Amino acid sequence: MGILDRFTSIVKANINELLDRAEDPEKMVDQYLREMTESLAEVREATAGVMAEEKRTKKLVDENNAEMEKYEELARKALAAGNEADARVFLAKKQELAGRTEGLVIAYEGAKANADKMRQMHDKLVSDIEELNARKATIKAKAAVAKTQSKVNEMTSAGDRAEGARSAFDRMEAKADEMLDRANAVAELSEKPADPTEDLAKKYAAAGAEAAVDDDLARLKKEMGLE
Repeated sequence: MGILDRFTSIVKANINELLDRAEDPEKMVDQYLREMTESLAEVREATAGVMAEEKRTKKLVDENNAEMEKYEELARKALAAGNEADARVFLAKKQELAGRTEGLVIAYEGAKANADKMRQMHDKLVSDIEELNARKATIKAKAAVAKTQSKVNEMTSAGDRAEGARSAFDRMEAKADEMLDRANAVAELSEKPADPTEDLAKKYAAAGAEAAVDDDLARLKKEMGLE
């Protein structure tokens, strides 16, 4: 696996892992940003290494071209001086260097392509982190509102339960009143009916006592000469 694929896999794995266990958005956005920042540090370090390789291979190409130009110029000077044999030597060296050019250019192009990709990945991560930092406050605010709403829903449910309890109490009170009324009715029905002869007996007994008092009072008056 190439270095680019490896870092892409790392970032994707981190994202998927976060999504799988994303329970609290307020906490997870912070963790997500931390892990992306860690990935960015790794990508930045790798990018620096690939860019260094790009520069090294570019330097080899430039040096090889410079050497070829140098021997080309030496060959010209040798011919101008009438030394064809020396010119051949210089041109042979140039051809030798020319044989290396293709390999050096291929290495440079590969290093440059890798460096370009790493720079793109680095810049993309930087852009994503900046965007997520800008969205973090909004995400946290939404999560806080959601938690508050959940709490309100719980309180509403508690209020509904309390109202249900009040209704149940009302029913139980009505039932208790009904039971008390029934008990009072049964008690009334269980009482022994009054005997009318007793009331009459009391009446005449009271009348007899009053007559006795009258007779006794008349006796006292007679004895005292008050009549």
